[in-house]
Amino acid sequence: MKQLLLYCCLFIGFWGYSQEDAWVYFTDKPNAQYYLDNPLEMLSQRALDRRANQNIALDTKDVPIHQPYVDEVAASPGIELKAKSKWFNAVHVRGDLSDINNLTNLTFVDHIQYADNSLNVQGRNANANRSNAVGNVNKTLDTNITFAYGNSGNQIQMLNAHLLHQQDFTGTGKIIAVMDAGFPSVDVIAPFQRIRDNNQILGGYNFVDRSTNFYTRNSHGTMVLSTMGGYVANQLVGTAPDAQYYLFITEDIYSENPVEESYWVEAAEMADSLGVDIINTSLGYFDYDNPNYSYTYEDMNGTTSFISRGADIAFSRGMICVTSAGNSGAGANPHIAVPADALTNLTVGAVKFDETYATFSSIGPSFDGRVKPDVMAQGQSAVVSGTNGVIGVASGTSFSGPIMAGAVASFWQAVPWATNQDVVNFVKQSADRFNNPTALFGYGIPDFQSALDMALLSVNQNQKQRFALFPNPAVQSVAVSMPNGFDSATLSLYNGLGQLVLESEANSNEAISIENLASGIYFYKIRSNSLVQSGKLIKN
Repeated sequence: MKQLLLYCCLFIGFWGYSQEDAWVYFTDKPNAQYYLDNPLEMLSQRALDRRANQNIALDTKDVPIHQPYVDEVAASPGIELKAKSKWFNAVHVRGDLSDINNLTNLTFVDHIQYADNSLNVQGRNANANRSNAVGNVNKTLDTNITFAYGNSGNQIQMLNAHLLHQQDFTGTGKIIAVMDAGFPSVDVIAPFQRIRDNNQILGGYNFVDRSTNFYTRNSHGTMVLSTMGGYVANQLVGTAPDAQYYLFITEDIYSENPVEESYWVEAAEMADSLGVDIINTSLGYFDYDNPNYSYTYEDMNGTTSFISRGADIAFSRGMICVTSAGNSGAGANPHIAVPADALTNLTVGAVKFDETYATFSSIGPSFDGRVKPDVMAQGQSAVVSGTNGVIGVASGTSFSGPIMAGAVASFWQAVPWATNQDVVNFVKQSADRFNNPTALFGYGIPDFQSALDMALLSVNQNQKQRFALFPNPAVQSVAVSMPNGFDSATLSLYNGLGQLVLESEANSNEAISIENLASGIYFYKIRSNSLVQSGKLIKN
């Protein structure tokens, strides 16, 4: 019987590989102008506010994918639609090679990219080095659990995040999207009662099952969430106990397939539209069940994988992606996986309780020579909650990542004026190896109190050479206060589409009329000689 089962499994495996995965890219978005003229049709007010706070204009990536195109692809013979992405203007499909190739006959299809890159016009040279062996990928390396009571103080104090908490910076006002494999029992067990009672779980979605039930599937996400939002007095305190959370299932633990990258991008797009600030990803991809889809170290360049390119788009929308480095440090392929290689991600490796390197933590640099991981946090014997509510320990960068993400949320609360790039820069600069990064530690372990001190110092220094636009919000007029040595400047106002709607010479404290502008949020630039200052203006 055992031999029969083996033969059946092998047969199913080879048969499954006759189906290919591919991304089908479209030529355009016919209704783009309508959505750009009506941004609340595609993004929430909170998402628009996040853009305004960081002077990020809308563009066609924000526009929804054209549904008639999606429907026509889905109706094509032999095609199974798996996911779609507005950022890439593409859909993820599965089908026979010939059926997928036939999609190029559709006038709105621009090009097709296969997950098996040897099928693309320009394949990777690394294909010759890929193994053709058929085998299952080990999906259980993220956690090594022994449930026992512990104290989460060490993993917080290592980062000096407890000093943020003492100043009432606990993540209030920040939203974290958690991309993971499942969140069973989060809706019932005691460690999450506090965030349930305070309505801090805002919602979520199960992309794998296409279901609104996200309190299901694998327990990994439950443990991950507990390091940020969990609370049990004297046992477990998360690094962002007062942040709000969206819970997204994008990982299918029963198989390893590139469609999970597409699920992640879909979830990131939803997170963006909902106004999320931080995306935590305790997932990584290197080897797939079908080895033709697998990556090599040469692919860890931030631009090859669909998910890493998606993460960079997420950053361009004003979010911060905090990503676990991976757990292959002691293996044959010790380097980071995707999306940890993304150009803009804050990638987190793992250390032990005593701040020494945890040998399983994936190493850098990225193939193109960038510092990776970026920073480190406790990932060996991290204190977490299990699905039964018992507080114990687990190991993996799966936990150093969210411990860091929660600390970032608490820090960002303390510096609400900062852009996502500002936040990432301050965190890196506060780390103990910033001046001498290594392949194991990256820039090292951040000190969030030091990061806050640096941020506040930079504000004080900038204020000595800053314009001030007031009042803000305004109704009929605004004025510009000049720094020492400046008598006049040029004030430019732009709408949410980046269009210039007003430009005026400004003299110190003289009123400039804005009566003719509609109510809403505008971006401003004040220029005088070499000094340029940007910000947002609210017109009531």
